[in-house]
Amino acid sequence: MPPPKTNLILGTAGHIDHGKTALVGALTGVDTDRLAEEKERGITIELGFARYAPAEGCAFGIVDVPGHEGFVRTMVAGATGMDVVLLVVAADEGVMPQTREHMAIVSMLGVGALVVAVTKTDLVDEEWLDLVREDVRDLLVGTSYEDAEVVPTSVHDPSSLESLSRALVRSGARARDRTAEDLFRLPVDRVFAVEGTGTVATGTLWSGRLARGEVVRILPGGGAGRVRDFLVHGVQVVVAVAGQGTALALKGVA
Repeated sequence: MPPPKTNLILGTAGHIDHGKTALVGALTGVDTDRLAEEKERGITIELGFARYAPAEGCAFGIVDVPGHEGFVRTMVAGATGMDVVLLVVAADEGVMPQTREHMAIVSMLGVGALVVAVTKTDLVDEEWLDLVREDVRDLLVGTSYEDAEVVPTSVHDPSSLESLSRALVRSGARARDRTAEDLFRLPVDRVFAVEGTGTVATGTLWSGRLARGEVVRILPGGGAGRVRDFLVHGVQVVVAVAGQGTALALKGVA
């Protein structure tokens, strides 16, 4: 197997309430639901972000996407640019409508690698779990992910999370290569003003690299701004590369 790659983009996919955000939280310790409405309703509405480094030399920027059918556009926005997809299927429900829809989107976008996590295994017996595994395998037939690893998990079982981590590292080794010479692209997820800093834009760097002091062009509209400062996964740096969650402080942008 080739060595793992750093700075990969790992995205979640799957039906609403199948445990995507809880699984990301168990792996990373980060609650990616930021909005009060998300916490009140118990669902993901906006894209959430976390950093995950399961092994030396392997680091993921995680994009947690909503599973509700009303937020498919948000899911597509998050899925574009992913290197690896973590498809989440709850053991107590199996494959559901948004599981199939998200799977179709992932296949259409040509994401390079996929791992399936069958969550909530503590709620079912082994016989039922086998049926869900078969259901998942049927879903993968005819796609480029027929050989994807299917990992039974529970957020209450540390050993299952370790098994999932190892599967993700293996999938990361199969992901396509990115180079710093690629065109710089950073889809903006949020824009806000910080007193004393100015305009801040956040997103996950899809391709290329960015250094402090460089000028970026904003599309659509054709505006431009100079990178005054930026953070990568909450840490101040001078250079960012593809796969990293980035917050840019921009000069000349209001």
